[in-house]
Amino acid sequence: MRFVTKNIHAYLDYPVAISLMGLPFLLGLGASNPLALKISPVVGLAAFVLTVFTDHHLGMIRVLPYKLHLAVDLAVGLLFLVLPFALGFSGLDAAYYWLNGAAVVTVIGLSKPEPQMPAA
Repeated sequence: MRFVTKNIHAYLDYPVAISLMGLPFLLGLGASNPLALKISPVVGLAAFVLTVFTDHHLGMIRVLPYKLHLAVDLAVGLLFLVLPFALGFSGLDAAYYWLNGAAVVTVIGLSKPEPQMPAA
């Protein structure tokens, strides 16, 4: 059932990072807490940088292992699920973070494990 390959994930990374930076402004987030507007763009910028440095075919400076990239993505997804409770987001602010968090956790859960290299 795990069908999100490293290549598919790589193609998702840049558009997701850009949307994390722009969508909060387009949606007018921040009504329940000003941090709802500020956190996502910062995370989006960090996600963009992470993607640039990830060792996959769309990484530009391939120094970070893909496994680390997945771990960071999972941590961000879980953080997005918790933030509305922790910071009192409500309405669209909460829905935005819950939907993004659920999407990221789902993609990680559906990601194919990397094939193991045989020991030398």
